Amino acid sequence: MCLAIPAKVVDILNDTIVEVETFGNRAQVNTSLVEEVKLDDYVLVHAGFAIEIIDEEAASESLALWREIYATQLN
Repeated sequence: MCLAIPAKVVDILNDTIVEVETFGNRAQVNTSLVEEVKLDDYVLVHAGFAIEIIDEEAASESLALWREIYATQLN
């Protein structure tokens, strides 16, 4: 099973490394597994790699589910 977190591309550092943001946290992610990532794209991130480019609607739905899971764990 693979758990991937959606993240927004906020900076392009070079041909294979971008900076992404999710839940207010930033990380550098390798993009060698996906084609032509652009600024403001949403990507699914697993183990430091972007594994898929997704649209904003899919990212929003997934982030809402992650928020719900996180909120449940706090109770």
